[in-house]
Amino acid sequence: MSYQSHYFQEVRKAQQRAYVPYSHFKVGAYLKTKDGRHFYGANVENAAYPATICAERSSLVAAISEGYRPGDFESITVTVDAEHPSSPCGTCRQVLKELCDDDMPVYMTNHKGEMIKSTVAELLPHGFSGKDLE
Repeated sequence: MSYQSHYFQEVRKAQQRAYVPYSHFKVGAYLKTKDGRHFYGANVENAAYPATICAERSSLVAAISEGYRPGDFESITVTVDAEHPSSPCGTCRQVLKELCDDDMPVYMTNHKGEMIKSTVAELLPHGFSGKDLE
């Protein structure tokens, strides 16, 4: 099984965990750590829309709560059921910048298996994080 197809199968599992009673737009995230562990993330909506949690952040929060720290992540794959792959929102881009290496791959897919590959730095050029405070 190829790298791409394995990650696609895993991110689709994550997507099925989404709680989206309002938008019905399921997003899944599959976060891979450098030591081989993985964390699933799914968007969780709330009637108070700003309280909604994105899939990317839910996977990162799960990993951090298990003891992982910034720089421990190998890649993240995100999927949506849409005509074209979608990129992470602005808030997720900022969290990725804070917790992940700038060159970490971000794979964006859709239900057809189409993929766009980017990096954290490409998604948030000239970003600012705690690394800049050192």
